[in-house]
Amino acid sequence: MLSTQAHIKLRALFSICTLLIAFLSAAQDLDPRAYIRVPVKATNFISGFAYSYGDIVSDPSLAIKNIKADAQTLSLGVARSFNLAGKTAQALVMLPYTWADASGEVNEQNRSISRSGFSDMRLRLSVLLAGAPAQSLADFVKHPSNKTIVGVSLNVVAPTGQFFPDKLINLGTNRWAFRPELALSQPIGKGWLLDVYAGCWLFTNNNSFYPGNAVRTQDPMGAFQGHISYNFKPNLWIALTTTYYAGGESAVNETANDDRQSNMRVGLTAVVPTGKMSSLKLAASTGAIVRIGQDFTTLSIGWQRAWLSMKKQPDHK
Repeated sequence: MLSTQAHIKLRALFSICTLLIAFLSAAQDLDPRAYIRVPVKATNFISGFAYSYGDIVSDPSLAIKNIKADAQTLSLGVARSFNLAGKTAQALVMLPYTWADASGEVNEQNRSISRSGFSDMRLRLSVLLAGAPAQSLADFVKHPSNKTIVGVSLNVVAPTGQFFPDKLINLGTNRWAFRPELALSQPIGKGWLLDVYAGCWLFTNNNSFYPGNAVRTQDPMGAFQGHISYNFKPNLWIALTTTYYAGGESAVNETANDDRQSNMRVGLTAVVPTGKMSSLKLAASTGAIVRIGQDFTTLSIGWQRAWLSMKKQPDHK
């Protein structure tokens, strides 16, 4: 049997592990214009680098203080748009590689850890249900549209990241995560666009949690986004972004942690063209309201290159 003090230390270490995983995860995405109208048979190469730093807010009852973390993540991915029963659809896969450091005080003793390796792969399938039928590039240019778009997507985080069952801090979560999402993209006047998304993260169990035979579970977590953006010209726009996420309380071997989240983040995103088929994306975000979780700032830069097909699509009425 563990002593009370040892139990507190172990629970605190569980907490820092869980929170670092959340710090590195993408449960708090800020993704404006994720459901815009695009031509089908377009392939996009995507690269990005993100730097996140700040504090992790833990359960006040735990003997762990001054938790700080920073992470640098390099991501490479590819996206492909296609015709799905007359609707515009897009599939995306992203593979991130992360360097991370975390430190904190457990019962007034400093603890720190560093990790580097692949983190969990991200997959996404989106379909525009209304307002953006599947069109070839020629038809897309010939028939411009400014309609309201309704879309759905399924975001998946696959357990491909570095994970050691006997280690407290890992870059991978050793579980699957799924986020079905419903979205509305509404043009407002000339050049303005309002995006609103509502989704819910669902998590499978990690059956090899520290020390290797513990079971970590997590409740569903709601995720909501709102973005207002303005087009200066094609491929040159800026957006004010916000997200709110709530829920996600975890448990280890059916012992609940007091880590239910109810947090908000705000950010700014800008996209600048670097050529006819390429663009640069700059983004910054920070925690606005934090209860339990991450009070951190993220700075990112990304570059995207597109290849388009001119082949005409059959009409769908």
